[in-house]
Amino acid sequence: MNPRRFATMTAVLCETALVACIVGLVSTETGTEDIGTAPTADRVLPYLAADVMRAVETDRAAPDKAAVESLAVASADTARLAKPVTTTETIAPPAEPEPVLRLASADPSQVLPQEAPPVGTAPASTRESVVGGAGPAVGSLEIVDECLVVDICIDRYLWELYQRTPKEDTIKVDEQRMVTVKRKKKMVTVTKTFTKLVDENFAWKDPKAAEKAGMPMVDYVIGGMDRDFKLRLFHALHAAEEAGLSPGITSAFRDDYRQSIASGLKAATDRSYHGGSFRGGYGHGLAADVVSVKGATRAQRQASSDILWSWIDAHGKEFGIGRPYLDRDPPHLAPIDGKEYLGHRGATASHAASDAKQRKHARADRGSAKRAAKASKVKTG
Repeated sequence: MNPRRFATMTAVLCETALVACIVGLVSTETGTEDIGTAPTADRVLPYLAADVMRAVETDRAAPDKAAVESLAVASADTARLAKPVTTTETIAPPAEPEPVLRLASADPSQVLPQEAPPVGTAPASTRESVVGGAGPAVGSLEIVDECLVVDICIDRYLWELYQRTPKEDTIKVDEQRMVTVKRKKKMVTVTKTFTKLVDENFAWKDPKAAEKAGMPMVDYVIGGMDRDFKLRLFHALHAAEEAGLSPGITSAFRDDYRQSIASGLKAATDRSYHGGSFRGGYGHGLAADVVSVKGATRAQRQASSDILWSWIDAHGKEFGIGRPYLDRDPPHLAPIDGKEYLGHRGATASHAASDAKQRKHARADRGSAKRAAKASKVKTG
């Protein structure tokens, strides 16, 4: 082959390959997915083939085998570099991590992992029922150990006991009826009074009294009690919970107005140990009514309350509280060194009862002696 012709043909091939490379680089950098307008092999190769064929025909009489082979290799390289990116090829997005949760319906083999409970926590448990068949047990209230202000914790605990307790009572109601009776062989109509027991819900009384006093409920009901008595009550009721009981508070502080709207067996308006003005008023309440909240019905709660009151009679003195009236007013608690308790169950009350019993026996003995003397006088005569 003519060296001049071979040089020209080589320059054409290099120029074509350079164009193909530049087109490929531009397409890659711009991220073009459809490059149908770029020079492709179908457009580049015909020009390349025409140049090659002209060179071969010109120098057909003296072919150079090595030059033809090198030209073929160059044509293959040019075609490879000029291969376009088809319109169906897309740039794959970067791989994303698989989601942590998958629906079980989408892949039955995949099972959602169970979340492990936090360390140090346990499901809340309830105490066993003290009264058989008295309904579900009431869980005891937890006390935060890290309490910086003791008074606040005590007030909060007693307030929780107050809130969870139904405010219900049985009161005596007098009812007058017109009845017909027989008097002196005649039928006459008279009015008679009948007494019956009625259930009463007195939950409205404390909120009404607190509103009248202009105080929040917790400050009125719990804050009105004597601080030393609150401390004793706290320790006693918490110990009762530890023993498996479920104490609750139905009434704590009462001012004169609250005492005036109370019903049933009660003290005078200003002389209540719950906090009447004669006893010191707000901040000096020395009484609280305590019942059991265990049981689904009132009868069941009454049975569990009897057990609670028996426990208080047995252990209350350890904490400095007791029931001054026993069965006359079972829920009523007071400090055992207070005037109320000492006046009904203290040493003075015991001595008074003993003295009354001795006087009664003395009267009986004197009566027996008189009857004996009278009998002997009749027999002598």
